[in-house]
Amino acid sequence: MLKGIIFDFDGVIAESVHIKSAGFSEIYKLYGPSTVKKVVKHHEANGGMSRLEKIKYYHKTFLNTSLSHQEINHIANQFSEYVVDRVVRAQYVPNALEFIKYSYDNYKLFISTGTPTAEMKNILKLKKIIKYFTGIYGSPAFKNDHVKVICSEYNLKSDELLFFGDSKTDMEAAVANGIKFILRLNVHNKQFFQDYRGHKIYNFKSLDISSIR
Repeated sequence: MLKGIIFDFDGVIAESVHIKSAGFSEIYKLYGPSTVKKVVKHHEANGGMSRLEKIKYYHKTFLNTSLSHQEINHIANQFSEYVVDRVVRAQYVPNALEFIKYSYDNYKLFISTGTPTAEMKNILKLKKIIKYFTGIYGSPAFKNDHVKVICSEYNLKSDELLFFGDSKTDMEAAVANGIKFILRLNVHNKQFFQDYRGHKIYNFKSLDISSIR
């Protein structure tokens, strides 16, 4: 019996993947369009990865530069300043809000995101939807760990959960924990899931969970 639902946020609840892409473009534009292109491609292929890990990776891989923790945090703060207000104003994925409100009465709802936990909570408060979620999990913890904590703290078994995500990080966290994964397919991730044959949705309109189970 289904008892809980885990949602990624960007690209699953809110149409905000492009905002994060724009944020990375803004940060890396001084290094030229070639670097920006590589950064954005990696970001959109790894939506659930922490921005701290991404920034470290981008500088090391694309710019051959190692950053201190202080430098990484400084860049991450610049990124946050660029994206937070824009994410708060972002439109919902069609019918996502309605689905959340309906599900809130029937299941425990959780957020698993690569966004820092405090920032995610602030965004949910500003969007006035934080009350719907039993638990909110973000970076620096990894998504695989989010799922383990959710199962442990709320005494939930893998077959009692669903995971709605839009990245391979989401899918891997679900699969590693034996949880049914539902892909939210969109213009930003379709190139990375061309061979995907599992459950997928384009939006939450007329979504029947029983058909997934």
